[in-house]
Amino acid sequence: MEFGIFDHVDRNGLPLDQFYEMRLALTEAYDRLGFRSYHIAEHHATPLGMAPSPSIFLSAVAQRTKRLRFGPLVYLLPLYHPLRLAEEICMLDHMSHGRFELGVGRGVSPVEVGFYGVDPEARAALFAEALAALKAALTSERLDFTSEHWAFRDVPMELRPLQQPHPPLWVGVENPEGAERAARERINFITAHPVDAARAIMAAARAAAPGATQLMGLARFIVIAESDDEALALARRAYPKWQQALTYLPRVFGYATRNPRPAEFDAIRNGGRGVAGAPATVAAELKAQLAESGANYCVGQFAFGDMSRDEALRSIELFARHVMPQLR
Repeated sequence: MEFGIFDHVDRNGLPLDQFYEMRLALTEAYDRLGFRSYHIAEHHATPLGMAPSPSIFLSAVAQRTKRLRFGPLVYLLPLYHPLRLAEEICMLDHMSHGRFELGVGRGVSPVEVGFYGVDPEARAALFAEALAALKAALTSERLDFTSEHWAFRDVPMELRPLQQPHPPLWVGVENPEGAERAARERINFITAHPVDAARAIMAAARAAAPGATQLMGLARFIVIAESDDEALALARRAYPKWQQALTYLPRVFGYATRNPRPAEFDAIRNGGRGVAGAPATVAAELKAQLAESGANYCVGQFAFGDMSRDEALRSIELFARHVMPQLR
């Protein structure tokens, strides 16, 4: 079992300079406490994501950590020029001495890509083209690539990634079909679905590629304190602030959220997607969920909503000290 972090980098009310410092300080704790990887979301024009340029934020993570692997989950490929993105990826891979993890996706929010002039209905096609161009750029000494939207002729690829042929790929998976595609292409993935749906996703991946060794992650909100009551009180306070950020753009522009989350922590806890309690409580719940789902990568969202640095840090440290050893 490996352990990772997912972070929306959602706004928490601090001035932004203090907010970024808080999140970067937490990455130092993830590094020190033995987490494998740190994954951040990319969102635009919403308090759900204060790292709309993941590469910039992750360049700071590279300098603040020594062992922690990191990357976007995901770069919204329809918004990027593949050549420019390939160069940024190579820089990050070398600046981190080969710790970069490459998450890619088409974007879950139609409004966000629309702000950039991208037709939401074209996201799937643009994603496929951009990913093909990106992989060609990362694996070529001189790039020749032609598609409907992109044409590169004999471009010298002066920057090449440190990890060959390219950094490990990641996607978010919402259904068994997506898991099958990821497994066949040996792409790591994470899902935040309830256990029953997650079990079907993990089973589909294993059936599509028996013996494959990619990481299959189960993501959960995790809050730990000295007692169940204390942890639940913190989760119940912080989670609704995150949920308000999640629903900000849908409320403003009047569209439905994909994979909506309930407004209160107790509802998401009852569905298994949030875990809060003393270390023993959290360890027992996660142990059961990981076993039932078949995941081999436990991904915690420890900092969210209006949670303070000290509150998040205490939760992270209790997890590393008391829960990780039981799950590993």
